[in-house]
Amino acid sequence: MGPQDPKDVTRDAARDLSGMVGELAALKAAAHHWLTVPEYAAQSTLPWQERGFGRRIHKMSADGRIARGGVGEPTVGESPSETQSEQYSLAKILGIWALAAAPMGILGWMGWFVSPLLASQFGLDSLGVFVTRLVLLMLGLIWLFVLSMIIVRREEGDLRWTTVKRRLRLNAPREPTTGQPRARLWLWIVPFLVAVAVVELILGSPLANAWASVFPSLAEPAGYGFDSIFESQQILAGLEGAWWFLALFVIFAVFNTILGEEFLFRGVLLPKMEGVFGRGSWVANSILFALYHVHLPWVIPNAFLTGLLYTFPAYRYRSTWMSIILHSAQSVYFALLVLGIVLGLA
Repeated sequence: MGPQDPKDVTRDAARDLSGMVGELAALKAAAHHWLTVPEYAAQSTLPWQERGFGRRIHKMSADGRIARGGVGEPTVGESPSETQSEQYSLAKILGIWALAAAPMGILGWMGWFVSPLLASQFGLDSLGVFVTRLVLLMLGLIWLFVLSMIIVRREEGDLRWTTVKRRLRLNAPREPTTGQPRARLWLWIVPFLVAVAVVELILGSPLANAWASVFPSLAEPAGYGFDSIFESQQILAGLEGAWWFLALFVIFAVFNTILGEEFLFRGVLLPKMEGVFGRGSWVANSILFALYHVHLPWVIPNAFLTGLLYTFPAYRYRSTWMSIILHSAQSVYFALLVLGIVLGLA
């Protein structure tokens, strides 16, 4: 074949360039179309490692399902991290409950039966017996805190404050409809606190008497309660100036109503129970909280009613701080009484 005419070469090159321009225009139009699709636009804000999951998450959230939990509609006001988190099965909920209740039950019943034996063996007075029971229960409460941290570490991979705060809902209360934090929601603590006071101060004795009439073997033993301290002038005299006792009680109270029971029941368990119990998860949580008190079985009715009052605001406003404040009111009350005893004001 002879050399090609330069005019033909120019014409062929122009035709090829025209075809390439047309293809580029088509590609540009296609790219513009896909970039404006809502699904792709939502994925484009994610890190590239997560974009492979974008379509699946978008589809499941459109269906009203939690990404990994497989439960029904997401609860109003929950953040995406909460609605996409794995919910616990019933077996796991009961397993965690047993890991909390069994050690507390063993330690509580040790205090019930072993303390009198120690008193007779080592000559402990009433104060020594009471302190022994208090220390045994405190060890159980410390275990609840350790258990909570083990669970958070296994689920989240670390125990940084930001991680613990998010997982345990240690945040300001949120509007149920929008999920936005609102300072005015703290005011709901006031009516719930009044209700807790009514249960503790007015309904406490009738509940205990009704329980004792039905389960006499599980009634509170004489001299077992905290109020036994105030009934003995010998103990009151011995505690005057005993700052170690105030320190011991404060440590006990912190693990009781903050780091122990509240972290585990309202922080760890409550956010993960909706997959099984739905909107009734706060009631189920209160039942578990009451039955956990096998170490003090005579307080189970009281613990159920107060548990409802602790749990509902934590559930509705997605803030464990609300239940911590409500539960800790009793600790503050008794701490002030102990302070008065130590100062010799009793």
